[in-house]
Amino acid sequence: MTSDAATATSTTHTTTPPPEGPDPDQGLPAHGLGASLPPADARAKTEGTFPYAADLWAEGLLWAAVLRSPHPHARILSIDTTAAAGMPGVRAVVTHEDIPGDGSYGRRVVDRPVFASELVRHHGEAIAAVAADHPDTARLAAAAIAVEYEVLEPVTDPEKAFAAEPLHPDGNLIRHIPLRYGDPDTVGEVIVEGLYRIGRQDPAPIGAEAGLAVPRPDGGVELYTASTDPHTDRDLAAACFGLAPERVKVVVTGVPGATGDREDPGFQIPLGLLALRTGCPVKLAATREESFLGHAHRHPTLLRYRHHADAEGRLVKVEAQILLDAGAYADSSSESLAAAVAFACGPYVVPHAFIEGWAVRTNNPPSGHVRGEGAMQVCAAYEGQMDKLAAKLGIDPVELRLRNALSTGDILPTSQTVTCPAPVAELLGELRGFPLPALPKDVPEDDWLLPGGPEGAGEPGAVRRGVGYALGMVHMLGAEGADEVSTATVRIHDGVATVICAAVETGQGFTTLARQIVQETLGVEEVHVAAVDTDQPPAGPATHGRHTWVSGGAIERAAKMVRTQLLQPLAHKFGMSTELLQIADGKITSYDGVLSTTVMEAMDGKELWATAQCRPHPTEPLDESGQGDAFVGLAFCAVRAVVDVDIELGSVRVVEMAVAQDVGRILNPSQLATRIEAGVTQGIGAALTENLRTARGLIRHPDLTGYALPTSLDAPDIHIVKLIEERDVVAPFGAKPASAVPVVTSPAAVASAVRAATGRPVNRLPIRPQAAVATPKA
Repeated sequence: MTSDAATATSTTHTTTPPPEGPDPDQGLPAHGLGASLPPADARAKTEGTFPYAADLWAEGLLWAAVLRSPHPHARILSIDTTAAAGMPGVRAVVTHEDIPGDGSYGRRVVDRPVFASELVRHHGEAIAAVAADHPDTARLAAAAIAVEYEVLEPVTDPEKAFAAEPLHPDGNLIRHIPLRYGDPDTVGEVIVEGLYRIGRQDPAPIGAEAGLAVPRPDGGVELYTASTDPHTDRDLAAACFGLAPERVKVVVTGVPGATGDREDPGFQIPLGLLALRTGCPVKLAATREESFLGHAHRHPTLLRYRHHADAEGRLVKVEAQILLDAGAYADSSSESLAAAVAFACGPYVVPHAFIEGWAVRTNNPPSGHVRGEGAMQVCAAYEGQMDKLAAKLGIDPVELRLRNALSTGDILPTSQTVTCPAPVAELLGELRGFPLPALPKDVPEDDWLLPGGPEGAGEPGAVRRGVGYALGMVHMLGAEGADEVSTATVRIHDGVATVICAAVETGQGFTTLARQIVQETLGVEEVHVAAVDTDQPPAGPATHGRHTWVSGGAIERAAKMVRTQLLQPLAHKFGMSTELLQIADGKITSYDGVLSTTVMEAMDGKELWATAQCRPHPTEPLDESGQGDAFVGLAFCAVRAVVDVDIELGSVRVVEMAVAQDVGRILNPSQLATRIEAGVTQGIGAALTENLRTARGLIRHPDLTGYALPTSLDAPDIHIVKLIEERDVVAPFGAKPASAVPVVTSPAAVASAVRAATGRPVNRLPIRPQAAVATPKA
């Protein structure tokens, strides 16, 4: 970590070219694994013709609107829908009274009502929904529903939730994990402590939630939404409708961006209820405000840490307390807490660890799955501790991290052995030797840029440069005993292959990967991936890199089965095994050159198909001491951030981000680079600008004016310095997920760089201007 004075005046941003080197696509195949195959939908998306849920239409269409609570905590005394139901053009009004059973849902814990009945537990909670013949009529009718509230004092401080009156019948404590590893009496020669706070990051999808519900002749309903877990959403909706799952069908439309659970069922279920009530198709297109109010956000987190080390800087013990604010309902908080507690020490060897983790209910906005949940929050804290420890010992921060780096064969504080590749030290070493960008004083004046933008208001003499490093880790697939399985079918006829798999394309490039797998295995160039719906076997949610591993593995197995069907007759005819035949570029050849034919000739007009499943090795829940083999695999990343800070105004400009990542195997070079760059940019948002602010439980400015997302103008130069391809032998293709780990690691690197520039502790994300103000250095 370094800090340099930087003189800067400023105008426009110019991109520094990366160091010279070979073309990353040079010599790559035109198709199949390892090729930079472009997405099949790229042209439609860039031209604006790609169909999203908000574009759908049906004959006799009605429009839906949802009435949401203006209070974070209140008792509902009465709901009067008379005025709304009597308005011209209104076809139906539904409340909690129209839902069979207790009217609750939840992907992981069934604790959230579709419509509040007795209590409102967060700002924006749904109260009722309306269907009308025009969207404006629907919104006016929703506003005309008279609700009498008794406003209650909200519980917004998660630390006070332990002693507060229960906000939910299940209580305020969702989960407590006390991790115990090693000797509690061990004490290091050097001790550093820290208190860290992580803000509420919103997924902020490009397109707000939208959907269409169409009633079926059999009394069921079809839901057209951007679901990322269609089979689970179908089952939840069916339960709320009082229908058997087979009478509800979810059809996945184009997904306009996803960094977590894309569609909260709370948007889908009212649609289906209204369609069933009216017998007409019903459409909902949420406003950006409704989107902010309705879906889940990253868990705000409070973290207290104490690190013990010896005089050489080797970690001896880590103690931590981690408190996740789950908001009103449980959602994925249990899983997020498990990740936070398990990775609380980071990718470092720690012989003794004692971590207390809690997830609690409050009257704050709901929290849930957002990319890198749990791991991102603790990374910011443990890397802050490593910076403090380096400063106290007078050791270079990179050297301190290298002395403690985790590697294959080491043991996590959960007692799980790291069996996958873990090249942590190598990743950091690659960044250490990568050239730093030029200081503003060393480049032409026209290229200078002050923190705060082209018209930065500060004085050039107040700008300081800082360089910071961070190491991060995430788990792959589900955890703690989750049954990870996916099913896929591959068909080939007339030289064209079709893939049927309910794995949702969320922007992560899965459909492109599916095409590449079949191209590689069957030697055909034209591959189509069928649209996803719940008539297909389930493939599970699009999270934690699941579909690269589980669904990709299922497709590979199915394709190999088809390959065997294709080659067996030829092998039998020539008296050899199928292993002696190879398929490439549409041709089948034998090892000795005796056999040479095309795939089309071998097919001879037949249609071949196979269905296969992929299920990784099982995991187990953490026990009462936080111990257990809870994770299928791990991925690692190192990030170096270079920032310029105006130490008088506290404004920060990220100059450069350099990344070295453990990827297992590169399946699509251009797609992989895009995922890493997007992850880094999302991490910069968490570090500097993204914080969904609340006041006593009320969301302030639920729009993209009040919530500051980083744009292309905020994105710095991002250099992918090294991608380590050390294949994970238990993963199909040996690949690891790419996008979550740079999201986890980048905020910590930016915070580290700001510490270097200012000398301030920087213990809160996003970094506020007052935290970056320092006394100018001589």
